Amino acid sequence: MSLVRIEKPDPGTSVIILDRPDRMNSMAFELMVPLHEAFLEVGADNETTCVVLTGTGRGFCSGADTQHTEPPPNIAGLTLTRIATRAMTILADLVPAMQRMPQPVICAINGAAIGGGLCLTLGADIRIASESAYFRAAGINNGLTATELGLSFLLPRAIGSSRAFEIMLTGRDVTAREAAEIGLVSKVVPDADLMTEALAIAKQINGWSAQGVALTKRMMWAGLETASLRAAIELESHTQLFVRMTTKNFEEAVKARKENRPPEFKD
Repeated sequence: MSLVRIEKPDPGTSVIILDRPDRMNSMAFELMVPLHEAFLEVGADNETTCVVLTGTGRGFCSGADTQHTEPPPNIAGLTLTRIATRAMTILADLVPAMQRMPQPVICAINGAAIGGGLCLTLGADIRIASESAYFRAAGINNGLTATELGLSFLLPRAIGSSRAFEIMLTGRDVTAREAAEIGLVSKVVPDADLMTEALAIAKQINGWSAQGVALTKRMMWAGLETASLRAAIELESHTQLFVRMTTKNFEEAVKARKENRPPEFKD
């Protein structure tokens, strides 16, 4: 039985579910390898325009698995140092794989997001949390560094450098409520309402132009790495002009407003 499930509850929406609740969806390779495959599969699905990522049980993803796990795939004949590099490469590509998906990814954080699990949430475009969710940069608690899987890049950009330093150096827990206050998540909802809220956000996004949404996602991530305002405006100008000149979306939006109806973007 697969530890990662893909469901399609609504038109245009795919839900990727981490389904190993007895291990709090920890980052064992038997879970992370199919998760990476799920990102590729859903990303290539032309019928999917929005993605929800969530977990089952008490944990969204509890980071490193401390129990017996399977080794990374395809390591026959490799030395220990090469196995370690292979293993880290698999984990290190999870967040970039999420960013490469053309669809927005909504992370519905149902419980603990610890260590690599915290990093995984930061690969999403939108984060909402249940009231029982909490976050921890756990590498520091384990005698390692708190910096892993892009956390030193993503967390300061999400919440500011001072808060990021404090959270990463103390290894303390961040409650869902605090996470919303500092901008780590956009909202907190009761546990029972988490998926309802995530699917409602997905439905709203699915009402817009798939091309406009996909390029907005790409530009947002590019903007986080752009070195100047001038460069960002240049990128935005070309992207906006491209969609304006190659689709009839703007004309449809104007017509729909005049007719007091939702637009039907054909891209």
